[in-house]
Amino acid sequence: MKLCINEIIKIFPEIIPAPGTKDQGLEISGLSSFDDAGPHDLTFACDSLYLARINNTKAGAVVVPDSFSPDPLVSLNCVLLKTVNPKLSFFKILELFYPEKPLVPHIHASAILGNNSMPGKGTRVEANAVIGDNVIIGSHVHIMANVTIADGCAIGDYTVIKPNVTLMEGTTLGHHVIVHPGSVIGSDGYGFAQNEGSHEKLIHTGYVKIGNHGEIGACNTIDRGTLGVTSLGNGVKTDNLVHIAHNVKIGDNTLVVAQVGIAGSTCIGKNVIIAGKAGISGHLTIGDSVIVGPSAGVSKDVPENEIVSGIPHMPHKNWLKVSNIIPRLPDMRKKMFSFEKRLKNLESKSELME
Repeated sequence: MKLCINEIIKIFPEIIPAPGTKDQGLEISGLSSFDDAGPHDLTFACDSLYLARINNTKAGAVVVPDSFSPDPLVSLNCVLLKTVNPKLSFFKILELFYPEKPLVPHIHASAILGNNSMPGKGTRVEANAVIGDNVIIGSHVHIMANVTIADGCAIGDYTVIKPNVTLMEGTTLGHHVIVHPGSVIGSDGYGFAQNEGSHEKLIHTGYVKIGNHGEIGACNTIDRGTLGVTSLGNGVKTDNLVHIAHNVKIGDNTLVVAQVGIAGSTCIGKNVIIAGKAGISGHLTIGDSVIVGPSAGVSKDVPENEIVSGIPHMPHKNWLKVSNIIPRLPDMRKKMFSFEKRLKNLESKSELME
């Protein structure tokens, strides 16, 4: 596919050429990253790291923030296109060049459907999928190869379940949910009771509920509890290799980055960001709009709108000071021993003078 700059501007009126742009007839034949783009590629730059290097790109055109003004003394080799949200606008254009394949309704001959489990209108079920009894499947759902859906699950319209996903009993997915390969939703939580030196497994009757427009990364494990619900609100997005334990509650539009672990019965608010490798203890409350820094260890409640980092967690500004001090500790230790030695010498002299 090929589009001229002026054709892109007509399709997306929120994109305007920077003042003085003359080459609106430039033909765009591909889209690429900032550093890999060529003379007929379109790319985008939305933060200072890339905007400062705008004159180095080999791209034919770059989508930039509408507030950006290049250095007038620097000659640019690319066309600048301005918009409020460069990243979002760029990926709208990307959809033109790489349109999603239409979903062709089909139930593969090797798929197994249990009693009272009929897929809705326009749904596709691929090879070796196994669907249990009394499963509710909405319209235009895409269930890919080797998916297992246990009894009593419910799947909303336009949801995509990618290969090798397992949904255990009672799992509920809203509409427009994406579950990436290898994830297990609704497995038993870590529930045991001590009995005379042994650990007896407890029956798990809870279930997992995921809201609308959620996205679950690859190889996530989201557990059900012995009782009650593990719930992820609307618009929750998890990265790969995330573990969410039994009875956790996550509010709408929260982001959970790779390798995060959340222990049981913790409640996380709306619009929270939990950065990579962070660990959150159980039975805590994390307020709305909190940001948890990478590799942080959260061991007590966090009020809304706070930014925390470190182990144990602390206000992010404090953690910056602490992390700046840590590399200096060996020298500080030497100085401290030197001061102690000098102090002892002074004390000894003082005693002799007495």
